[in-house]
Amino acid sequence: MFGLFKKIVDINNTISAPVDGIFVKMEDVPDPVFAQKMMGDGFAVKPSQTTVYSPVCGKVTSIFPTKHAIGIESDSGRELIVHMGVDTVSLSGKPFKIYVNKGDTVTQASKLAKVDLGMLAVEGREDVIIVAFPGASAEELKLGSFTSVTAGMAVGQL
Repeated sequence: MFGLFKKIVDINNTISAPVDGIFVKMEDVPDPVFAQKMMGDGFAVKPSQTTVYSPVCGKVTSIFPTKHAIGIESDSGRELIVHMGVDTVSLSGKPFKIYVNKGDTVTQASKLAKVDLGMLAVEGREDVIIVAFPGASAEELKLGSFTSVTAGMAVGQL
C-alpha cells in the first residue's frame, strides 16, 4: 500500500554502532583528518564502555602494528577503518587489547578490541571510536540522527 511496507533492510549493508556512547558526526570528530573526511565519510562514538565491536559483517583485512586501528572489508565489499582514539598511534598499542586477527570473519556481535579509556585520559588523548569508509561519499552513506547509541544498534546503511 503506497510502498509504506516495502522497505527491506539489507543486513549486508547495515552499519552498527561499535560501542555504547554518544554519537558524533564525522565533521565533529576532534581530528582534522577525519573531520574533513580525508579518510572518507563516517561517524564516531564517544564511548561509555571499553569493548569495541565490529560495525559490519565482513573480514578483518588489517590490524595496525600499534593496535589503534583495524581495517575491515564488509560483506558488501566496502572497506572501512575502525580507529580507536585520536593521536593514539604514538602510544605503541599499550591502551588496546585486540581480539581478532587478520583474515577473521566478523559480525556486528564480534568483539574487535578493548580500550583502556583511563590510559587515554592520562595520556591526554581523545577517546572517540571512529568508523571511516575510505572513498564513501555522504550520498552513499546513509546515517541516522542519534544522540546516544548502544553497541550493535543500527546507525546507517552503505
